[in-house]
Amino acid sequence: MSKLTIAVLMGGYSSEATISQMSGNTVCKHLDPSKYTVYPISILKDGWHCTHPDHKPIPVDKSDFSITLDGTKIKFDCVFNTIHGTPGEDGRIQAYLGLLNIPQTACNYYEAALTFNKRDCISVLRAYGIKTATNYFINQGDAINAEEIISKVGLPCFVKANKAGSSFGVSKVYAAEDLEAALENSFKEDDEIIIESFLEGTEVSVGVINYNGKITALPVTEIVSENDFFDYEAKYAGKSQEITPARISPEQTDSVQREAERVFKILKLKGLTRAEFIFHNGEPHFLEVNTTPGLSPASIIPQQAKVAGISLSDLFDNVIQQAISGRSSQ
Repeated sequence: MSKLTIAVLMGGYSSEATISQMSGNTVCKHLDPSKYTVYPISILKDGWHCTHPDHKPIPVDKSDFSITLDGTKIKFDCVFNTIHGTPGEDGRIQAYLGLLNIPQTACNYYEAALTFNKRDCISVLRAYGIKTATNYFINQGDAINAEEIISKVGLPCFVKANKAGSSFGVSKVYAAEDLEAALENSFKEDDEIIIESFLEGTEVSVGVINYNGKITALPVTEIVSENDFFDYEAKYAGKSQEITPARISPEQTDSVQREAERVFKILKLKGLTRAEFIFHNGEPHFLEVNTTPGLSPASIIPQQAKVAGISLSDLFDNVIQQAISGRSSQ
């Protein structure tokens, strides 16, 4: 049986490009070389190119998403998408590859666009009874009424860029006079903002995958930040503890895993996903879902897979097989 050619996409056009490169390199390292011929592909603002270690950068032909290596055109049996942020997490790459009929590992283009937009995603899930924080939406250019905002969400509150990840463009606001600076920080990342009430409680993260044809929640991770919240430093500079399994009761573990699986099913997701919740007043409240979550050694999904007894090789192989077979979530 011939080996499959796999393109591992990494990079992207957002502030998360460096983190995405780490995720992509992790996938390349753990894909079984007896089953796959792997080509790392960097999708960057200055161009798309294959960064195969044995060759100089090879440009990607965007007309059919192929590369030419030593005079031979190489097309891909599947694309493993590890791009965080645009264009890999917001549906653009998914739509492009869909037009070319190339399987890819993340959710489909509409679901990607929906989940990347925090405001729209929360609005959909709330209609299904998923508990969330109280929210207030602002677009760039809108009049800012600090009194109205605070009367709705209270203090402290979180100000977030609506379409950004890895805690870019996020601030925790304690006083009304700090709101303007927080909004300016978020507008650096996006022209839409979501302001959320502060939820007191234990923050947890739950990976959900379609593993061997069954939607499965991974062990729950508890997030304990040394900083004021789970910001970029806490995520990537060792300023947090990520405790797997989480120090919560069996009943709480079951409830948040079932809620994460519900989110996966409601949003018709696939591939590797990770949903964030806070236990507020004893119940899990949804924060957001990541449809191309971090896969670097410091990331949460690899930690959860290890506790579940799933090797990264098996985890990534499963995702590729699901994508190629076109098997939908059951």
